[in-house]
Amino acid sequence: MNFFYNLTWLMNILKNNHEYFMKMALKEAESAYEEEEIPIGAVVVHNNKVISKGHNQSQKLNDATAHAEMIAITSAQNKLGSKYLNECELYVTLEPCMMCSGAIHLSKIKKVVYALDDKEKGYLRRSKEELNKKLIIISNILESESKNLLESFFFKLRS
Repeated sequence: MNFFYNLTWLMNILKNNHEYFMKMALKEAESAYEEEEIPIGAVVVHNNKVISKGHNQSQKLNDATAHAEMIAITSAQNKLGSKYLNECELYVTLEPCMMCSGAIHLSKIKKVVYALDDKEKGYLRRSKEELNKKLIIISNILESESKNLLESFFFKLRS
C-alpha cells in the first residue's frame, strides 16, 4: 500500500512539473501569436531550471528554420557552451517537425514533452523509431490550451 501511495504521489509531482514548464512554453507561443507568427513555443530545462526559451520567428526573420525548438536549442547550447544537451529536457507546444526532430537527435536531448500531436508534419515519434531509441517522449500535456491557441491563430488568419 505504501509503495503505491508513494508512486502516485511521485506521478502527481511529475505531472505538475510538466505542466509548469509547458505553461512557460505556452507563454512563448502567446508571444509568437502577438507577433503574428504561428503560435508555437519551446523551453529547454536543465536541472529543473529553464535555461532557454524560443518561439516561432520564421516570418519576422524571413527564415524557414526559425522554429521555436531550433531557437531554444541553439540558445541552450550557447548557454551551456556545448552542442550536446544530454542532461536537458525540451518542452514544446506542438509535436516537432522533421527538421526539429533532427536537431533534437543531434543535440542529444534526453526528453521531449509536447502538448499537441501534429498529425500532418509531426515527426518526433517516427524519428524516435529511426534515430534515437533512448529518447523519452511525453505527449498531451496541456493539449487543449495549445490546440485552442493554434485554432484561434488560424481562424484569425482566415477572417
